Amino acid sequence: MPIDDAPRSFPVEQENTPLRRRAVFSASVAAVDSHHVRPAGGAGAVRGHRRKLDDDSLKLIDDLTNRPMDPLFMDSRLARKPSSPAATWATRVVVFVICVAVGFAGALFVQQLHTDPRRAVRESWASELEDQTSQVEDLTGQINDLRGQIDEITRDMADYGQNDTLIQDELSSGMLPVEGEGITLTLADPIAADGALPRESSGGQIRVVTDADLQQLVSLLWQSGAEAMAVNGYRLGVQTSIRTAGQTILIGVNSIESPYTIQAIGDKDALARAVSADSQPALYESYAESGIYPQVAKSDSIRLEAAVSGDVTHARRSE
Repeated sequence: MPIDDAPRSFPVEQENTPLRRRAVFSASVAAVDSHHVRPAGGAGAVRGHRRKLDDDSLKLIDDLTNRPMDPLFMDSRLARKPSSPAATWATRVVVFVICVAVGFAGALFVQQLHTDPRRAVRESWASELEDQTSQVEDLTGQINDLRGQIDEITRDMADYGQNDTLIQDELSSGMLPVEGEGITLTLADPIAADGALPRESSGGQIRVVTDADLQQLVSLLWQSGAEAMAVNGYRLGVQTSIRTAGQTILIGVNSIESPYTIQAIGDKDALARAVSADSQPALYESYAESGIYPQVAKSDSIRLEAAVSGDVTHARRSE
């Protein structure tokens, strides 16, 4: 058969005819025009510059070349316009509220993660401690008030002017401030003494005043009739001791330093004789060898404050 007489395309059987459908939601489905050949108009009909032939193979090649995207997929990308502006704003409001709610919930969750659980426990303990401290302060105030009332009642009931025995007991125990004539005995460490040296003589070390020296002088004054005494202003009472702690001399719990002053109330002449060089030559000689020189001064009036007494817990009056 001559080439010019050959058909331009072969007809497709009815059962093999391809189906081409548009998306039903496409607004332009009615205006979509086929790009392929139509039976009407002749086999060699040409539209524009594109040749349209009624051939499946040519149609497939033409679609793959010029329209690689499926028409249904193209129609699925078509955006539907909202029905009204109210629906648009309602959608925006709903989306905004959801975003705010999600953001708020996320912030609370992050804040909870950063919260220290021990902080609440510490705050609870601090609050309990403040409450307990407040209660202790209130109870302490009540105790002080009750003690003041007891002291006031005791003073009202006691008759110091008629009870000489009670006065003598309190004077001897140092519970009352006293005033009267007496002496003042002063002694100090040698000028060459160093406070860092031991307080006892050893080899070539310099001797200084010790607690034993003060105890000896105090005992002499008690034996000579002293009624009240104080060392460096600290009253000697029934619960007061003269002792050494390390290199420091203590009167009770109070530390004292050189020069040491012993004040004694009593017969000033008798007390002065008891601690004079004539009455104690050996003692003064040992002092002189170490460079210690006691000084005695008589006074017509010496005032001594009351001694600090502690609470008695074990001592009981003997029947």
